Amino acid sequence: MPMSCCVYGCSSRSTRETDKRYFRVPKIAQRRGEKWKILTEKRRKKWILNLRLQSGGAESANARVCSDHFVRGCPSALDDEESEDWAPTVNLGYERKPRSESVLKREKRMKLKAEQHRCAEAILDMQQTAESPDLSLVTVENPELQLPAENPQPEDFSVNETFTYPGCAAAGCQTELTMDDIEKMEDVLRQNTAELVDLRSKALDTQFSQEAFEKNEDKTKFYTGLPNFLVLIQIFELCEPYITSGPMSLLSKFEQFILVLLRLRLNLPLKDLAFRFNISLSTASRVWHKVIDILHKRLEFLIEWPERHVLQATMPLSFRQAFGCKVAVIVDCFEVFIERPSNLLAQAQTWSNYKHHHTVKFLIGVAPQGYVTYISSAWGGRVSDKQITIESGLLKNLLPGDIVLADRGFNIGDNVGFYCASLQTPAFTKGRKQLSAYEVAETRKIANLRIHVERVIGLVRRKYHILQSRAMPIENMSTKPGETHALIDKIGVICCALSNLSESVVPLE
Repeated sequence: MPMSCCVYGCSSRSTRETDKRYFRVPKIAQRRGEKWKILTEKRRKKWILNLRLQSGGAESANARVCSDHFVRGCPSALDDEESEDWAPTVNLGYERKPRSESVLKREKRMKLKAEQHRCAEAILDMQQTAESPDLSLVTVENPELQLPAENPQPEDFSVNETFTYPGCAAAGCQTELTMDDIEKMEDVLRQNTAELVDLRSKALDTQFSQEAFEKNEDKTKFYTGLPNFLVLIQIFELCEPYITSGPMSLLSKFEQFILVLLRLRLNLPLKDLAFRFNISLSTASRVWHKVIDILHKRLEFLIEWPERHVLQATMPLSFRQAFGCKVAVIVDCFEVFIERPSNLLAQAQTWSNYKHHHTVKFLIGVAPQGYVTYISSAWGGRVSDKQITIESGLLKNLLPGDIVLADRGFNIGDNVGFYCASLQTPAFTKGRKQLSAYEVAETRKIANLRIHVERVIGLVRRKYHILQSRAMPIENMSTKPGETHALIDKIGVICCALSNLSESVVPLE
């Protein structure tokens, strides 16, 4: 396609001057990060200003500038802003008009402000290098002015006398400022410095950088649910090698990590996270799904069924007094509300008669020490506690002689007995008016210990509000091709694993 130079008065055409090169008016880079966007926008404005083009003309796909208008025959690199060829400067077809009187006055005022600024910086440098300025080094322009040799005072100078400070002399500037003027400037400088420090501190509090969490333990607890920054950084270092972040990434590895913890902790919508981190909704979604997979793979080892000798060596006193060292696990189920599925079969499978809502159900196993040792995959809310316990595989971890504590709804005595273990649940009246004295004592003993599993469930749900969602999206229930766990399964594992890093709710003594 034939091209012509858009510079006024230039008649170069690609069909006639074949030895010349033609360059397009720069466009603004929208997808290469904020730094490149600002730089390309600045360069585009410079081209349009030098060429005296209208923005509409510069938008034209045929707007070109030939090589005659560059010193070296072509534009310089984008990051070489100081180059004379960063924008066309040669033979631009117009002459500069003489500057008006108002422009000259404005330049004079700007020079005066710059001079005052340099003087203030020189005074600040003198204060930093010495406790008091050495005025004996002052060079006086007025030869009739006599300065005291030692300890000069402001009143020793007259208001209209001109003098030069050593710092200003080094910078090559002179001023007619009096000592009162300089003291006022120092006060303003100190006030501005204090305001700057305060603004920097406030800005740091609103950020989600590693430095912001390192200096604020309360912020770490609130936004992550972890006990302190040391635990947070250990978890981050465990996941960091698997989190990707290139030079064009909008978020650092730590910010991606924190974004996921924020959603787990506070159940924030992705749109909210996009605003908080100044990213697009699609970027927030990609980070969420990518990092949640990494957290699941790197933290699932924190949920582990302990060896028998480990359980016995650290058995809390209350369990020792009731059942010796035989209790292996306390089991219970908890449910999470989800959106109503569109599929009729899915609606029937997820409807919970207990919660009167569509839910998914997790089976959780808690050790006597108060830590989660087992978490099942999510099941439809309609499934019974017995079925999920039998089919989840929890009972395969039992050893002969183990005791399992459960609520009345877990009618799994025969299944537990298959592994030569025993089930302890509160007694039923079974048509009787009341329990015997022995049954009341045994029921009270079991209930006092079984309550710890409900306390652990409450701790997990209080720490990570995503499990308290009133309507978790239905797409979180499906399993992606090539994966064995749905997103809701990964969320359950991560929340329980992170809760295991907090202090136990069960006293050891």
